[in-house]
Amino acid sequence: MTLDELKVGQSAVIKTVGGEGSLRCRLLDMGLIPRTKIRLQKVAPMGDPIEIHVRGYELTLRMADAKKIEVEAAE
Repeated sequence: MTLDELKVGQSAVIKTVGGEGSLRCRLLDMGLIPRTKIRLQKVAPMGDPIEIHVRGYELTLRMADAKKIEVEAAE
């Protein structure tokens, strides 16, 4: 599944980070690296953007970028 498919309050672990060039580097620089645990905090009223909790801080991502991040549900 991808990050945009998570439900509010659900946790997951990042498997892969897609995208190309500078977008992928930017996502990795923000701490979205494989084997990192994340939790979906909020979804904007119109569905875009989303807010996730990662590495002790809140990060807001566009849905288009969230679709490029593959995750697996955390236990």
